[in-house]
Amino acid sequence: MKRYFIALNLTVVLLLTNSCATNPVTGKRDIMLVSEGQELAMGKESDPQIVASLGLYNDPKLQSFITEKGKAMAAVSHRPDLPYEFKIVDSPVINAFAVPGGYVYFTRGIMAHFNNEAEFAGVLGHEIGHITARHSAQQQSKSMLAQVGLIAGMVVSPQFGQFAEAAQQGLGMLFLKFGRDDERESDRLGVEYSTKIGYDAQEMAGFFHTLEREGEKSGAAEIPNFMSTHPSPGERYETVSKLAAQAKQKLNATNLKVNRDSYLRMIDGIIYGEDPKQGFVENNVFYHPVMKFQFPVPAGWALQNSPQQVQMAPKDGRALMILTLAQGTSLEAAAQQVVQGNQITVLESKQVSVNGLPAFAMVAEQRPQQQQQQQQQQTQVIRALIYLIQYGGNIYNLMGITTANDFNSFANVFSGPMQNFRQLTDPDKLNRQPARIRIKPVTQSGTLQQALTSYQSRSADMQDLSILNGMELNDRVEKGMLIKTIQH
Repeated sequence: MKRYFIALNLTVVLLLTNSCATNPVTGKRDIMLVSEGQELAMGKESDPQIVASLGLYNDPKLQSFITEKGKAMAAVSHRPDLPYEFKIVDSPVINAFAVPGGYVYFTRGIMAHFNNEAEFAGVLGHEIGHITARHSAQQQSKSMLAQVGLIAGMVVSPQFGQFAEAAQQGLGMLFLKFGRDDERESDRLGVEYSTKIGYDAQEMAGFFHTLEREGEKSGAAEIPNFMSTHPSPGERYETVSKLAAQAKQKLNATNLKVNRDSYLRMIDGIIYGEDPKQGFVENNVFYHPVMKFQFPVPAGWALQNSPQQVQMAPKDGRALMILTLAQGTSLEAAAQQVVQGNQITVLESKQVSVNGLPAFAMVAEQRPQQQQQQQQQQTQVIRALIYLIQYGGNIYNLMGITTANDFNSFANVFSGPMQNFRQLTDPDKLNRQPARIRIKPVTQSGTLQQALTSYQSRSADMQDLSILNGMELNDRVEKGMLIKTIQH
């Protein structure tokens, strides 16, 4: 054992000695086990998965805008030679993120919440900053060192992820979660880069108020600074405000752009919230107008929808339901693919009919291998109820997954969506249109609420509209000023 630890320590020392690289941003030597070539490969591998999982938002003018600004900013960054790509993904979530090698993504949700080009430019610079400072590569290097040191931790219920390819991809992307120091450094770089291409970085600070208000609206509990991977929005506002003032002075920047009206006109018509054609929940029923099916959602369960799959789970996380498209041209072939792909043992199986649709039902288990049992004494047997349903030229795979001990408690819950899967025929659901943001001029000076009321905005939308406009409802607006409204 002593010889083993000596060898292990020597391995770590050699890795630390031979794997240092100069950080492009700080100029300091960092422990780096990931080369630039590996970064590029990681990005190329991740990009198709991200696009398949979230989908791209089809808006040529917005895509042209972010590509133009992205390339301009990349050119003044610390790593101008990377093959950057900038994409808008079709998600209502307010988010932007980057992966190694130069891939930057904005959701349509965050594009809808920006109120000028300068806000966008600040966040763009922040994401490019993660790439130029090699934050992803650093996180990956730390992960690799942890594995060498045999201190790799476990994710809660990792065995559930073995049933879902997307979940496995999610575990593989954990290195994208940055620490507070990385976020602060990227905020600083966002200010620097956006100022260099002529934008007022003070607007980036203001956008943190929008994020803070959105978090309060959703009822998210405030996370203490020392517990959070991100600094609090309030802290970031103060810090970025100071950095913006310093950048103006350092770069002797004058006549910095905000470009509010041009940005608002550009996002006129952008989809707001969920897009019904991708599927939506109403009165505890999930509807998919394009694929023309529906099924009930278990009471109290959260649902997450993406182009690849629908996931549902209770708040305590003791079970998981997944809907995906199965491979195979017949129910028998699809069942074989599911069994082989998930390495499960079938306990029961039978052909059934689900509301007139041919289907195949299975109860199956996945047991840990002997080596896993020795390493992870607490690993439990996983049991799943699986329905394969043939409909509309597709075979739908509905899985309900939990531990063998809990299976009897969830069996009836799993059966509800599976046995009530059916064709969607309701014209109202089939023809449901998304809400869109419409840009309107203020017709008479007054408060934002008065201006919104003049356009027959719904009272239920007022809070959302105040956040969307980056204003309070009692803030004054002047005649001719452009504002966002929601068209249902």
